[in-house]
Amino acid sequence: MFIVITLLTIIIALFYYICVKPMYYWKNQGVKQTPIVWILGDNWRNVFKMESLSEMVKRTYDFAPGTRYSAMCQFITPQLIIKDPELIKLITIKHFDHFVDHKTFVTERADPLFGKNLFSLTGQRWRDMRPILSPSFTSSKMKSMFVLMADCAKSFTNFFLQKNQDVVEVEMKDVFSRYTNDVIASTAFGIEVNSLKEPNNDFYRMGKKATSFDSLGQRLKFFALLLCPEILYYLNIGFFDKEISQFFMDLVSNNIKVRKEKGITRPDVLQLLMDAQKPEDEINGENIDSKTGKLSITDIVAQALIFFFAGFDGVSSSMCFMAYELAVNVDVQSKLREEINETLDKYDGKPTYDGILKMQYLDMVVSEVLRKWPIGQGTDRVCTIPYTIEPVRADEKPITVKEGDTLWLPIFGIHRDPEIYPDPDRFDPERFNDENKAKIDPYLYMPFGFGPRSCIGNRFALQEMKIVFFYLLANFEIIPIAKTVIPIQLSKGTLNATAEGGFPLGLKRIVK
Repeated sequence: MFIVITLLTIIIALFYYICVKPMYYWKNQGVKQTPIVWILGDNWRNVFKMESLSEMVKRTYDFAPGTRYSAMCQFITPQLIIKDPELIKLITIKHFDHFVDHKTFVTERADPLFGKNLFSLTGQRWRDMRPILSPSFTSSKMKSMFVLMADCAKSFTNFFLQKNQDVVEVEMKDVFSRYTNDVIASTAFGIEVNSLKEPNNDFYRMGKKATSFDSLGQRLKFFALLLCPEILYYLNIGFFDKEISQFFMDLVSNNIKVRKEKGITRPDVLQLLMDAQKPEDEINGENIDSKTGKLSITDIVAQALIFFFAGFDGVSSSMCFMAYELAVNVDVQSKLREEINETLDKYDGKPTYDGILKMQYLDMVVSEVLRKWPIGQGTDRVCTIPYTIEPVRADEKPITVKEGDTLWLPIFGIHRDPEIYPDPDRFDPERFNDENKAKIDPYLYMPFGFGPRSCIGNRFALQEMKIVFFYLLANFEIIPIAKTVIPIQLSKGTLNATAEGGFPLGLKRIVK
């Protein structure tokens, strides 16, 4: 009996020190914190499908109004929520050296293809990779990739034009994910696919499988990763299924081989990664060589795959929200179409990269979409060098941030704060006209994050969105249909931001 009691005491003590005590970390420093739920933390409502992740971010952001920071728990991990624009500036830019890393989600040891991508890399490994990839997204590179994206957008629009229907009813999530799939296939992997005409092509099928978290198994895997990132390694389970990993590895390896054998060059991301490849092109798990900056095949596949992972779901979801807002805000859609027609006339029906870049109202509409429906609900930073948040208000005291502590930037919460954006649930592109945009604190609008660890593909995503809506609205009016839910309701059963019941809308042909 004594042994049983002793073992039970040890188990309870371990449970407390490992799973419970850490959850009080910020509260013990005097930081206002949301009510603590053991193990599940602030995720408990999402786990039981009572709340979307976006709603969780908004709830935790709103918990302590008027404060520069507060606290929450991502399962058992305590996180300091940063709300103040000056603090955001210090953490993401001015004192960036103290907050270089993101929280490790999937380790390289657990899954090399996910662990080696730019988002997952930490420390010097990240510093080595960032300058290799940055040239992929300069203005000149975006200009060269414009033709590839435009071809995908025209093919996308022509598919619906060829249908003999005045109104084509579509599920926007399905069709936009196929468009982003084709864009990424062309610009990142160097292959041509048409996922509307060939709906079951392998590239789309694998991409959908890689980015789906709707099944119970995928959700459990995701939550297990948040609790213990190393768990996949010990269970010998990769973040990506072996079939997916092998498919993309073979795809990139064969593509590189053909390009080298035939001397093919192409204005895409893969070409830039090839230029930084190691002389030996064996498929292995070697790390990037910090002295030469050369990449292994695994490095190349990992970078190409993260572009796919981010673009396939995140950007396509933003397009869905944009389509919805245009459908229910007819005046906005009409004004945008006027600008599109003016641009078509100016460029003789063949818009250029510079022509679309100069479209002010299109930029305003996209900016407001990303304000109201940001691609990422939030982003994090992990302390790499101890830091102190100095008090600036009477009710504050110094807050010690230790190495390994996680800070959270609640993008969705900030973007929906009525003190920052009056009537935040209203879709109003005029927030971003020249006069009003100048009044917005630049550190309170962050659809792609801030500083050196901001999203490297932000220009890519913006261009991808603008091009497809340019061609689509030149030929169709986006309208609500009987299945359209107004107002939109966020899904509580998915990890990604999407609408309950999807995005059913109609494309009404414009008679010219």
